[in-house]
Amino acid sequence: MTTPFGQISTSEDEQRVRAEQSLVLSAEPQLPVPIKQAVRPRPHGRLILIGTLVLLTLGVVLLWQWKRYGPTEPAYKLAQLDVGPVAALVTATGTVNPVISVQVGSQVSGIVRRLHADFNSVVTEGLLLAEIDVDPFEAKLEQAKANLRTARANVDKARTAEAQRRLDLRRTSELRPQGFVSQSDVDVAQTNYRDAQAQVEVMKAQVAQAEAALKSAELDLSHTRITSPVNGIVVSRNIEVGQTVAASFQAPTLFVIAQDLTKMQVDTNVSESDIGGVKEGKEAEFSVDAYANRLFHGLVAQVRNAPLSIQNVVTYDVVINVDNHDLDLKPGMTANVSIVTARKDRALRVPNAALRVRMPRGESDVKVTQVWMLDESGRPHSVPIKPGIVDPVFTEVREGNVREGDSIIVGLDSNNPTAAKPLPPGFVPGTPR
Repeated sequence: MTTPFGQISTSEDEQRVRAEQSLVLSAEPQLPVPIKQAVRPRPHGRLILIGTLVLLTLGVVLLWQWKRYGPTEPAYKLAQLDVGPVAALVTATGTVNPVISVQVGSQVSGIVRRLHADFNSVVTEGLLLAEIDVDPFEAKLEQAKANLRTARANVDKARTAEAQRRLDLRRTSELRPQGFVSQSDVDVAQTNYRDAQAQVEVMKAQVAQAEAALKSAELDLSHTRITSPVNGIVVSRNIEVGQTVAASFQAPTLFVIAQDLTKMQVDTNVSESDIGGVKEGKEAEFSVDAYANRLFHGLVAQVRNAPLSIQNVVTYDVVINVDNHDLDLKPGMTANVSIVTARKDRALRVPNAALRVRMPRGESDVKVTQVWMLDESGRPHSVPIKPGIVDPVFTEVREGNVREGDSIIVGLDSNNPTAAKPLPPGFVPGTPR
């Protein structure tokens, strides 16, 4: 069946079914119809949301970086003032030497024929050390003896001539009153007699010269025997058998004898800036490389006034006496010396590190010695002090508004997490950014 508008109408059965369905639906409770289509945001709203999220993320990252690497209140390393010993030291380098060291030389030249002493030989005064060839000196001795005999014979000859001139003068003087001789003959006889007397004196002088030459030859012969002048130990021998000793201008050193090695001394050079506190009787400590873990003790025996210039630095020789009863110290060892110039057993002392603290934002005067302390709020403040004795670790506090047990700042605590932190990656030199 068609409608007037040309549409196909539904059948009666279909209409009846639809009517029944509508009745069923009308009997069920009505539920709200959900919205199936969501409202789409506009395009510019999405960009604003994304930008907001990026800014929030960047702000969180910057805040984290600032808290981690940014400036923080530094954590300080603290120490307490205490009472203890303080000793001021003057350090120097010296050489260990025997107290008395004798150089034995030779006064004559010649060939060394025998040696009777060697290194470390124990010698006594007068002991024979070496012998030089005696043949040339024995020959000179015989020649000197012959010259002496000749001179003595000349004296006898001159005395005989003197006696003859005396007789001539007497005879002439007796004949002159009788007129047998002239006065001129008397004068000549008298002159000859005086000349004979002078000739005797000349011959006596030659005898004295010959005797002196003989003594010199005997002395040279005795010098061929090199003997020890003192009791001690031979620490150096500079000759060998067969070696020629030349003693033309100065005596060559053949042996060096240390008189007593149980008593040693350290010759050290102290600079002029430290010599003011070094006095005789001051305590000294030193070490040598042979005994690195041992300290030797001594006393300052002498401060010599003669200045020594070493590389344009003026120094003074300080002699330190040391007991070497065990003979561990050897001559020539290098000693690292520390001389105690001032000591105080009970002194209020502060670590030296506290005097080197400089606060970056604190007001400090480099001309005033000061320490830094923390107030009740934890902020540092400076306290001026007057230092006294200074040793390598502590400094005595003579005056200042501090007392025993006060905590002072000695530096930054590198183990504290709030202290200085490493730079982030890319800011450390030598690392890739």
